[in-house]
Amino acid sequence: MANKPNQHQVKAKKHLGQHFLKDESVAQKIADTLSLKDYKKVLEIGPGMGVLTKYLLKKDVETYVIEIDTESVEYLQTNYLNLAPRIIEEDFLKYDLNTVFKDKPFAIIGNFPYNISTQIVFITLEMRNQIPEFSGMFQKEVAQRICSKEGSKVYGILSVLTQAFYNAEYLFTVPPSVFNPPPKVDSGVLRLTRKENYTLPCDEKLLFKVVKTAFQQRRKTLRNSLKTLNLSDNLKANVIFGKRPEQLSVETFIELTKLIENDA
Repeated sequence: MANKPNQHQVKAKKHLGQHFLKDESVAQKIADTLSLKDYKKVLEIGPGMGVLTKYLLKKDVETYVIEIDTESVEYLQTNYLNLAPRIIEEDFLKYDLNTVFKDKPFAIIGNFPYNISTQIVFITLEMRNQIPEFSGMFQKEVAQRICSKEGSKVYGILSVLTQAFYNAEYLFTVPPSVFNPPPKVDSGVLRLTRKENYTLPCDEKLLFKVVKTAFQQRRKTLRNSLKTLNLSDNLKANVIFGKRPEQLSVETFIELTKLIENDA
């Protein structure tokens, strides 16, 4: 049985982007965002002192945690004895997750360090065949960007590429006061649910290239921002090229990619 974590036993480290969640009700609410469908394993990124972990351990799922901070790892090993064999002391961004999960499905959850949160999403997209569900806390602005639709000022690369494969829901906002130390901005919790029986109907690498190239000059029309792709004049005459990237839905970006594929 875990002891009640003491918030003062591990010091938050600025270089790791640590802000320890101290509100039990928020921790439980985040844990409850998981549906626990289609998978038996969950990976929590950056558990710190386990305020979220303890609620995951009560669920009918095998919980793993990955933590780079040695002090946090020692705290977890001491206070969560049942978890100890499933504590991975590694850098999430560099670790091969299939060392643990092989080719089995698992969900990702966490109160993510702000400084690596977008990288966590891109790794999830790379491993989407194994990750049917993803829940987590981000800087509010980033969570809103991931879930935003076309026409929004914050709609961008992360929005399109995430929503190409997952249904994205912004769930709730979390104030700075529930963290130690408190961050300077609000946080937001989102959930990503992988689209079922879905195959991307265009070339994936080309889609990523088109989306990233378009948004690098988001105020320009696609006719100008996609110049580097050396498209035919005939293709550029299509009305879609008179639009700016934030005007295109995810589905339209996929259609655009198919047009470019056929133009080659």
